[in-house]
Amino acid sequence: MTRYFKGLVVRESGSRPAVAELRLPEVGPGQVRVRIRAAGVCHSDLSMLNGTIRAPYPLVLGHEAAGEVVEAGRGVTRAEVGDRVVLNWQPACRNCWFCGRAEPWLCSTSSGIAALENGITLDNAPVHVGLGLGAFAQQVVAPENALIRVPAELDFDRAALLGCGVLTGTGAVRNTAQVAPGESVVVIGLGGVGLAVVAAARAAGASDVIAVDVTEAKQGLAEAAGATDFLVSSDALSKEIRVRTAGRGADHAIECVGRAATIRAAWRATRRGGRVTVVGMGSNDDLVQLSALDIFSSARTLRSSVYGAADPDIEIPRLAADALSGALPLDHLITDRIELTEVPEAFDKMARGEGARSVVQFS
Repeated sequence: MTRYFKGLVVRESGSRPAVAELRLPEVGPGQVRVRIRAAGVCHSDLSMLNGTIRAPYPLVLGHEAAGEVVEAGRGVTRAEVGDRVVLNWQPACRNCWFCGRAEPWLCSTSSGIAALENGITLDNAPVHVGLGLGAFAQQVVAPENALIRVPAELDFDRAALLGCGVLTGTGAVRNTAQVAPGESVVVIGLGGVGLAVVAAARAAGASDVIAVDVTEAKQGLAEAAGATDFLVSSDALSKEIRVRTAGRGADHAIECVGRAATIRAAWRATRRGGRVTVVGMGSNDDLVQLSALDIFSSARTLRSSVYGAADPDIEIPRLAADALSGALPLDHLITDRIELTEVPEAFDKMARGEGARSVVQFS
């Protein structure tokens, strides 16, 4: 039976995404068809749109999503029809060297795949799906290991955030930086991920959570997430942070922008022996320059946090439980609830640094 559905498609480089009618493939063995109910507008989608992440076209965007299973293929054991699920855009194979070292976020099978074909067609021609999902669509067909069940009581819009922004931000604090009670944390960049970092740092017991953005408009969102201080980024940022940290600099700086300039700012804001964690995904030609003497004498650690250095199969159910119990507030992360046709405008707002997360709601 042929199925048609609406999805947001970028037809060629530089073009504006638009809603188009796509043809969904039949569900094969080990695959599941999911009706998407909510999808967050993530900066990685914008990066594929503006060329920071190079992807093939035509392309269905979207990867941070939640929905309900409407069909399961032969041999599927992880989900049943009617289950509420969060989609995992980087499902681990569980067989490669990295997975064998309990590092599924570095899985050699799924890591680094910007887009792939999975049988979806547009005008009878193959279409690529962003990060293996293409979730700005009414329905998707995905491998069963890309699905993680969550309680039916969890709203779809909050569940969608767990699949990327919240898992990435929370994991950066808990798993990569390993923020301890009483430590100070600087968070640079207050999009959806950055605000999740702020909340996770506060929950970890950080004494000072200094939120930094380029616009004062983010101050209210930062304070709602748990920031103790808010600063507008400037050339004097490192001095302002030292004033707030007994002259030393912060124990941790977590960069959520993905630019060389903000990574250097995070480096300068951190004390000697401190930790700099890069969460933002930048471009291949934006080079970070640090002097050899600075690296040696500062004794700082610089590392990235890929997908929160998390195992989504384990941590997303935990985050869902925390969201339901109230231990992990999520409503403040959603600044706009929109329709699929409004996603291009949401990208424009994101490019201007406005708001936190826009979430597409599907009826």
